[in-house]
Amino acid sequence: MVAAALDHPGLRLTTAELIARRPPPQTSRQRPASRRPGALAARVAGQGMDLREIRAFAEGDDLRRIDPAATARTGQLHVRSFHEDRDDSTLLIADFRHAMLWGTGTALRSVRAARWLAQLGWQAVTRGGSVALLALGDDGPLVLGAGTGAPQMTAVATALAQSHDAALMRRARPAALAPALIEAIRLVPSGGQVHLATGPEGLAGSDGALSRLARGRKVQVHLILDPAEIAPPPLALSVTDGKSSRHGRLRDYDPQPLLSHLRGLGTIPQLVLADDTG
Repeated sequence: MVAAALDHPGLRLTTAELIARRPPPQTSRQRPASRRPGALAARVAGQGMDLREIRAFAEGDDLRRIDPAATARTGQLHVRSFHEDRDDSTLLIADFRHAMLWGTGTALRSVRAARWLAQLGWQAVTRGGSVALLALGDDGPLVLGAGTGAPQMTAVATALAQSHDAALMRRARPAALAPALIEAIRLVPSGGQVHLATGPEGLAGSDGALSRLARGRKVQVHLILDPAEIAPPPLALSVTDGKSSRHGRLRDYDPQPLLSHLRGLGTIPQLVLADDTG
């Protein structure tokens, strides 16, 4: 059970706030500005012939994919999901290790990381892709296999919230990122996408694993920065552990060396500022 002192927005992550990241349904197709070819973006090809799964109908599913046999057997609408010709598989990796459980703004870095990943997950299932999750805490990873549609994102949101609660309650020996990235190679096929949300210090010792993961996959590293790292207070700060005190000033964090290094490993780095996640 999470302590009452931590049961507040921005400190504790909830399933509801991640489900609320779902984009509003598109009620009408945008009309092109002109009649020339290319004025209206075409639907990305990718609906293959190999059956992935038969699952319960969810809002936004294509009615043309309803499976008559499963629907008749269960009395509930079911749809067929096929493997993509161009694999649209997304793996979300949330870093909930101890170094992410702090923040000087309205939310912990770990909470902002989960919110950011939830947005990306909703975008993936909205376009018909599959989403899997790997949530890393100090006591090891939680893995949720790939699935599609709104039910899968509800499961992802629930798993993220539960993993974050566990991270708040326990502090085990810090886990390394590299083994989780090796596990990610198994979870996402070649041609898939990986979104890793962590802090700048969370990548230590993971160069080799990141480089391997990026071979044949689109790996995006989302660096969650705290307001104090972006615009530190100008005055000296006092820090105490109850026995001794220290005074000092915070310096602006310069992300450029790390961004260049990550590009060299074959990944796509992105800075996520406080205002980006809400």
